[in-house]
Amino acid sequence: MAIRTISFVEQEYYHIYNRGNSKQVIFHDNEDYQRFREILFILNSTRRFNIYDIKKQRISIENIDREKLLVAIGAFCLMPNHFHILITPLMENGASKFMHKISTSYSKYYNQKYKRTGSLFEGKFKAEHITNERYLKYIFSYIHLNPISLTEPRWKEHGIQDKKKVLNFLYYYIFSSYKDFSNPEHILIPVLNKEYFPNYFPTKQFFKKEIFSWIQYREARRHDTESAFKIKKTGPL
Repeated sequence: MAIRTISFVEQEYYHIYNRGNSKQVIFHDNEDYQRFREILFILNSTRRFNIYDIKKQRISIENIDREKLLVAIGAFCLMPNHFHILITPLMENGASKFMHKISTSYSKYYNQKYKRTGSLFEGKFKAEHITNERYLKYIFSYIHLNPISLTEPRWKEHGIQDKKKVLNFLYYYIFSSYKDFSNPEHILIPVLNKEYFPNYFPTKQFFKKEIFSWIQYREARRHDTESAFKIKKTGPL
């Protein structure tokens, strides 16, 4: 169950998420998504960075010395009005410090760019402690399946019309870590720290198969629900 306050334990797993205040859009264009991805990488550090100076000096982001990481990131997905991140804390208070840094930095960037004031996010971030290994593996798929709603908004209720099209959409959705698993050779900003998580997907083929199997599973569950409803409504044949 999601809660607003949680005592984070080092090297355990947490699903972190938050959305825009009153469900408002927090990512409007590619620049916004790219800035948040850069923040996820740069500010996951015990060092204090000014991201504006880094951008101004054109310092290569992937070559920044971050010293020690606050958390390890296993997966992420940025949606127009919310985000998901899978983490494991690497030090005491690491998770809270990390979330405070990225929320403050992105809010400052967003408010300056769009000339607004006030809170950007809907209160404190939410955190779900994952203690079941089966559920941990599922969370990787859950996070990466989020963008399907952008191309087929009611897929959970009505199913997917074109699975090939959806899988292609997920592959080219650059605002998540999907490509970190499906095409890792072409990742410019290495946000993920896979070595701190179970190696559920040793190859990109394993990952794609897992994603497809969950799409199939959701489809099967939907059909089972529809069949049960028909039997309940009309009686068994």
